Amino acid sequence: MDKIVIKDIQAYGYIGCFEAEKTLGQWFSVDLKLDTDLKAAGQSDDLKKTIDYGQVVQLTQNLIATAKVDLIETVAENLAHTLLELDLVQGVEIQLTKVAAPIPGFNGTVAVSIYRTK
Repeated sequence: MDKIVIKDIQAYGYIGCFEAEKTLGQWFSVDLKLDTDLKAAGQSDDLKKTIDYGQVVQLTQNLIATAKVDLIETVAENLAHTLLELDLVQGVEIQLTKVAAPIPGFNGTVAVSIYRTK
């Protein structure tokens, strides 16, 4: 299976278990791998025969911006469901990163990674 890879989609959202996360919000970063067949697009040079990356980025940013949930696991699952509704997407690997997780004494990132298929 061929893949379209989109890295470092940035979005601001209000996702988290703590009240400050729900009120102040925070940045998230998303990396995607979309399973699809790219042969027809490659041979025809026709956007209609591939996945529109702009649409994927917009769907991802909108989902994060409007999500009202506690867990990034839930956001990743909802995003997978949304992207799998696109006709040409056969599978999706999502890495969703909380860029500044509110953990005392921790300056790293926290991420979840899932893979779903139709």
